[in-house]
Amino acid sequence: MDWPRIRTDFPILDQQVHGHPLVYFDNAASSQKPRSVIEALVHYYQCDNANVHRGLHELSMRATDAFEAVRGKVARLIGAAREEEIVFTRGTTESVNLVAQIWAQQFLKAGDVILLTGMEHHSNLVPWQLAAKRSGAVLKHIPVLEDGTLDLSTLDSLMTEQVKVFSCVHISNSLGTMNPVRELCARARAVGAMTLIDGAQAVGHVPVDVQAIGCDFYAFSGHKMCAPTGIGALYGRYALLESMDPWHGGGEMINRVTLETSDYKAPPARFEAGTPDIAGVIGLGAAIDYLNSIGIAAIEARCAELTKLAYTRMSELPGIRLLGPESPRGALVAFALECAHPHDLVEFANTQGLALRGGHHCTQPLMKRFKVPGTSRASFYFYNTEAEVERMMDILHQAVTFFS
Repeated sequence: MDWPRIRTDFPILDQQVHGHPLVYFDNAASSQKPRSVIEALVHYYQCDNANVHRGLHELSMRATDAFEAVRGKVARLIGAAREEEIVFTRGTTESVNLVAQIWAQQFLKAGDVILLTGMEHHSNLVPWQLAAKRSGAVLKHIPVLEDGTLDLSTLDSLMTEQVKVFSCVHISNSLGTMNPVRELCARARAVGAMTLIDGAQAVGHVPVDVQAIGCDFYAFSGHKMCAPTGIGALYGRYALLESMDPWHGGGEMINRVTLETSDYKAPPARFEAGTPDIAGVIGLGAAIDYLNSIGIAAIEARCAELTKLAYTRMSELPGIRLLGPESPRGALVAFALECAHPHDLVEFANTQGLALRGGHHCTQPLMKRFKVPGTSRASFYFYNTEAEVERMMDILHQAVTFFS
């Protein structure tokens, strides 16, 4: 694969920050966008800008065709059985909230157990805390071991028939841990629990097949896989979506409305009230086309190479603590330096043109588990290079000298 040529598809990477070439290692927070995605947004606004589903004029019909074509692209990307199982949302956070509010409101009751893990992003923790408060359900968590993996020895005692919801992250945004979601969903299914997987760090990075995983719901965000911000999707097994009430009320999610009652459309329209982010969906489709042109397996292999190099080189730094398993891991390395607070280190790196992220990464309970105030995190995507990893190492060595 011609990775140097592929890198030129991302115009934002060709710039200097504080007099240094930009090294963008904040991909776990948000990836960069190739020209094809940017051009797709421009084309929509310049040529096809109109509301979807509601117009019989040419612009509306073109916009609707472009919009709905993406539903099939998402379904094929993640292995859904049918495109009607794809609900467009603002991203992973909104997708989890949809399920935690609507499914939970209908099916959770006092005394039921919601089983999560100790490494969940706040987006897959807070919504379930709210659901538990509303329903009287009980929250339980699979502990995290010192090596950053789940303590699966606790499953026999935790995964009981009282569990009605099991939800976990596919790839941890703070540890890089790749959880055995297929096996976990099978265990949850065996006790009759509904399952939801947070795939924010997985889709567009590793091959994902929701039918092979066996989950009921799967959530992801476009902005972490070369698409615009504010767009993502929720996969839901059609029978489950069909059993759920609407989330938002408004235009486009109804069949018939009187002053007293309404009849609702079948999924996914039932969950997509109002004017959607049309350009965002079209941009998501362009991003999927772009990633498919490279190949998800090739992207996974490239990211694994960069991550292995970074993990190996960073382990040589004095006074460093690397969190999470050495292998396998997602495309990120989170670490703590004895000599510097994560925020100070990230600010120092920024003066050298290196974009890292420092803090609790929306996983405060996990930081407490490892007894750190936060970590610094370098995260990679396929357009990054080995030379950038070496540049990061130069900067980190400078930081150790500066802060020591």
